[in-house]
Amino acid sequence: MKNRMPKRWGRPIFGGILLAVLPAISQGTEPASSAKAEKSRLEVATAGSGTTSLPLLVALEGGYFTKRGLSVSVNQLGATVAVQGVVSGTIDIYQGGTAAIAANLAGADIIYVAAPVDRNSLILFGQKGVTSFESLRGKSIATTFPGAFGEIAVRMTAKKYGMEVGKDIKLLFHRSSPEALSTLLAGNADALIISPPQSELAKQKGYPVIIDYYKEGLKIVGPGTAVTREFFQKYPNTIKAYLMAYLDGLKRAIEDEDFARKIDTKYTKISDPKILAENYQQGLRVWNKDMTVDPAAIRVVLEDSADPKAKSADPKRFYDNSLIEAVNREYASKLFPGEVK
Repeated sequence: MKNRMPKRWGRPIFGGILLAVLPAISQGTEPASSAKAEKSRLEVATAGSGTTSLPLLVALEGGYFTKRGLSVSVNQLGATVAVQGVVSGTIDIYQGGTAAIAANLAGADIIYVAAPVDRNSLILFGQKGVTSFESLRGKSIATTFPGAFGEIAVRMTAKKYGMEVGKDIKLLFHRSSPEALSTLLAGNADALIISPPQSELAKQKGYPVIIDYYKEGLKIVGPGTAVTREFFQKYPNTIKAYLMAYLDGLKRAIEDEDFARKIDTKYTKISDPKILAENYQQGLRVWNKDMTVDPAAIRVVLEDSADPKAKSADPKRFYDNSLIEAVNREYASKLFPGEVK
């Protein structure tokens, strides 16, 4: 099967329409002095347009990348396709989740350089009348890609209840969150594990919550900022400029809810004010101001991965915090005083 054409956002095209850089750019803390970016154009892939990606899209639409001399295009791609793009060099940065870990385990030298989000907002829903994980024995759960957050969380929970994915529970994989939601709505899955905004749509339709993984305290890096180690070594100043622009977008998203919700509507096509408000509040709960990668959030993935090499792997091989630590010292600590050191 051929890959579907990606959704291309930002500079230069979204849906065939040229995007104008909006004039309302924050006049907050100016960038710390830093060396010029080695690379001015970046291709960035993200696995979705949901709440966790909103600061990135705010940074794009607010002109914060341009402010730092970067021309950034954001493409929505499936996780596997995105990682393949990073490996081949057609994608520079992947703002995504556990697919980067899976690719590293398979031999690709991909690492996280920052963790914009690591507090998971997944929710496991059941069909109406299905309210416990135990009742899913012998049944199916709709989710996104193999190796993504949904699979990791279900494997972790299944182990807790003495069950096994593939034996006691069947996972139904999809190319996107909306497709997974559609499978539940059509009655072709007994449950669904999903994050905002699709989780808010499922709540609105009255599907019962079996597990709220945010309340459970699940930490998994995602979206993380992932690059090849070669890119990391060759373009450190570019990555720092990218991370600072992202932080500008984060600050704008936090301080300008109206603007953030307009961007959310544009990319998710959701216009319901109640759902948008819930999405925004979910974002405030999980967006990191200190984007240092926590090895514990990687260890969770390794412990519940289907890859036999995962359990013996050292979490340190999957990330390098040196650039985000420099950005924290030079910039984030000034942008968010008292919250980032």
